[in-house]
Amino acid sequence: MLDVHAPHEPIIGWKDFLLHLFTITVGLLIALGLEGLVEWQHHRHLVHEAQASLHGEIERNANSLKSTLDQLHKEEADLKHDAEVLKGVIATGKMPKHESMTIGFAIKSFDGVAWKTAQDTGAASYMSYGEAQEYADIYLTQDELADAEHIAARDTIVSLAPFMNSSDSDPDPTRAQAEEIKGKIEVLQGQLLLVESLMVSLDKEYTKFLTAQPSHS
Repeated sequence: MLDVHAPHEPIIGWKDFLLHLFTITVGLLIALGLEGLVEWQHHRHLVHEAQASLHGEIERNANSLKSTLDQLHKEEADLKHDAEVLKGVIATGKMPKHESMTIGFAIKSFDGVAWKTAQDTGAASYMSYGEAQEYADIYLTQDELADAEHIAARDTIVSLAPFMNSSDSDPDPTRAQAEEIKGKIEVLQGQLLLVESLMVSLDKEYTKFLTAQPSHS
């Protein structure tokens, strides 16, 4: 808060008045400049803290993405094998000997707390447009991936759960049942292709960001 005080001495003539006005103006400008400098330093510190948190979060997410992709490829391979097994059942009416089916899909979440905090604290609004857009693109892809994963997981549970609980002692599925299961597996395969595509896009965004900004100190 800025205070403007009346002169202690009486003003006599225009010269004194103009001098006093000049003094007040200079004082106000200095005070406003100092206040602006303090605020600018605060914003700069806020942005620096946000950048460090975002960099660490993105780096951790990037490090976990490779194993997540490896797991997804295994799940895709399992589904491909399942579809081949079911083709045999459809053709012969019997489960091929020494064959088994594995249906599963695990959701891998990626952290987004640092970006939400940067938005909530206002730090994102003090970044350059290009920098803020880069972070927004990365976290938007993360959100799209999370949505695709949850849809795939939901459909897996709803569509395939009745078949996932079968045991070795249960009778082999009929041709009609095998056809139905195969159709649901093919839908899941398509969903996992979308999940994989988003993971690959996210990996490229992570790599681009971390290559341009190896560290924040």
